[in-house]
Amino acid sequence: MSVRILTLVGSLRAGSHNRRLAEAAVKIAPEGTDVQIYEGLADVPFYNEDIDVEGSVPAAAAELREAAARADALLLVTPEYNGTMPAALKNAIDWLSRPFGGGAISGKPVAVVGTAFGQYGGVWAQDEARKAVGIAGGMVVEHAKLAIPGSMTRFAELHPVEDAEVTAGLTVVIESLAGARAAA
Repeated sequence: MSVRILTLVGSLRAGSHNRRLAEAAVKIAPEGTDVQIYEGLADVPFYNEDIDVEGSVPAAAAELREAAARADALLLVTPEYNGTMPAALKNAIDWLSRPFGGGAISGKPVAVVGTAFGQYGGVWAQDEARKAVGIAGGMVVEHAKLAIPGSMTRFAELHPVEDAEVTAGLTVVIESLAGARAAA
């Protein structure tokens, strides 16, 4: 049986380098893993407890929760916006954390990767995402990390799937997630 990994991309821009990094993860997924990109983050309303009411949860939020519930593990791919993760990704984590202690992310292995223009590859954003997802109940796979600096130049003419260093790092992350799922 294949390990299903749901990928949430923090950047909503179609041509973003992080979106392309997620596409690379889909393409290079090792045998026995199925990596899928979630396409509906832009439609999920900001989390508000007033609208998170059983029977009337907004459809986009319910779909996100259902997709995460079906997944065995999650891969978060984040750029760095002003030193932290984008609002769309934080919002997804908030929706997936509810109900507290029993949300769709609860107990699931989660890894965080990303690329950014700066020299550190967005590590602040990745650290913030790990912190938030851990508090939300996810099982953060701490050793499954990949921060790729210089995205604007590194991927100006090269898709991440064509970069051997990137694909090797992504493969390790995906295998770590699958292994964490098997151990859980």
